[in-house]
Amino acid sequence: MTERHRLGPHRDPAVDTAVLDAARELLVERGYAATSIDAIAARAGVSRPSIYRRWPSKAHLIAKAVFPDVGSDQVAPDLLAEIRKVIRGTIQLFGSPETRVAMPGLMTEMRGDAGLYDKLSARLDAPTRAELADYLAAAPGRPGLDPDTVLDAIAGAALFAMCIRDIDDMDGFATSLEDLLLYGIVGARPTPRGSAGSTA
Repeated sequence: MTERHRLGPHRDPAVDTAVLDAARELLVERGYAATSIDAIAARAGVSRPSIYRRWPSKAHLIAKAVFPDVGSDQVAPDLLAEIRKVIRGTIQLFGSPETRVAMPGLMTEMRGDAGLYDKLSARLDAPTRAELADYLAAAPGRPGLDPDTVLDAIAGAALFAMCIRDIDDMDGFATSLEDLLLYGIVGARPTPRGSAGSTA
């Protein structure tokens, strides 16, 4: 095995790229369980210690491979545009072939590794939750909407549709989810019987 050169204490970015590319390829070819550190090392042309110097476990490596650093400088003009942006971004995040394969395994790993969840949350959803909180706080007519619940609804729907139902029409699903979240099923919450304003 010919390993790419690593100079002193500085990580060679070519090794990182080779390992992450190998992980993504193997996930699609073999699935999560069969994508081992040994297989990734062999495909990337590096040693096991070289991988473990970068990531503490297979799960951390896979998480980095399927969820590269994300972020957008796009600023939505209002709450509706922000919700649409989050929906489409989340569906795109879960929609790649390697992410669809990896997520069930990563979810199992996260139950036993709080550090893995914390790292993913800090990179992926914490910034979005903070942005949603700002938009929701300024939204007229719907005070008190919880940004965590809104993002959970979006991420949960996207995760199930992409990784469990394995749908192909991502644009159609995004449009349907937008319609549901932005306009609801019945249009307005009914007034309970006997409350102020009820005609019963």
